[in-house]
Amino acid sequence: MEFLGFLQTERGYSGHTSKAYGYDLARFRAYLEEAGCRAERVGRGEIERFVESMRRRGMATGTISRSLSSLRAYYRFLVREGYLGEDPTAQIDRPKKWKILPHYLSREEVERLLACPDRSRPGGLRDSAMLEVLYGTGIRVSELVGLSLPSVDCEQGLATVMGKGARERRVPMGAAAAGILRRYLQEGRPPLLRGRTSPWVFVNQRGGQLTRQGFWKILKGYGVGAGLPTGLSPHVLRHSFATHLLEYGADLRSIQMMLGHVDISTTQIYTHVHQSRLRRIYERFHPRA
Repeated sequence: MEFLGFLQTERGYSGHTSKAYGYDLARFRAYLEEAGCRAERVGRGEIERFVESMRRRGMATGTISRSLSSLRAYYRFLVREGYLGEDPTAQIDRPKKWKILPHYLSREEVERLLACPDRSRPGGLRDSAMLEVLYGTGIRVSELVGLSLPSVDCEQGLATVMGKGARERRVPMGAAAAGILRRYLQEGRPPLLRGRTSPWVFVNQRGGQLTRQGFWKILKGYGVGAGLPTGLSPHVLRHSFATHLLEYGADLRSIQMMLGHVDISTTQIYTHVHQSRLRRIYERFHPRA
């Protein structure tokens, strides 16, 4: 599709993000086929009914919001290219997904998870380094598996990551993350490579680049081993990183920079998480709560 090619070549979107947009558009087209409409000829009413149909099916607000974002981008593309004269999504309100608080782990749960990998094995050293870096930096899983050797500086405790829209940023790593990463690079990575070369920091058992799917599988196994609730994902560790920083006094602007959020309103969801936790503490301990 011309639109998906535009996202990758001109907007700098990753293949994963472009694929997600394609999935959203396919769902929209399937809905329109049932209604006997074409995507290029719909108005605001059809799109609002599509959004309402997702709500009735019980889809998460975040999923609905992402689908609407995909449609906005698609119709803006059609207007820009001259296929349409008017954007039917222009006056449609975005669902307030920040009202749904993200799931995050407690510090004790994080400690249990980080203690799971067996550091006596090369694979365990790698897994431990990945978990420590993910929680210690708050980067996305795509940014984690995309780390190259020149992008990490264990001595200074810094990692350079390529975020959404091909935006580069430098994020600090704590002593724990930098220490285990250094040990993995020295002791764990060479046995995994078995004499082969690779530009990537994290490699699989065959010496190739570890994939997002591969890391998800690894994380799921350790989550079970740590006795954590189902639904553990790399994004839960990202939420945990941001929430714990806020709880210990970090300012929103600093967290925004570390997470790579373009708009601080995206980061402000963590103030809701923090306030929710304060409310629970108040209700539990205050004598007149």
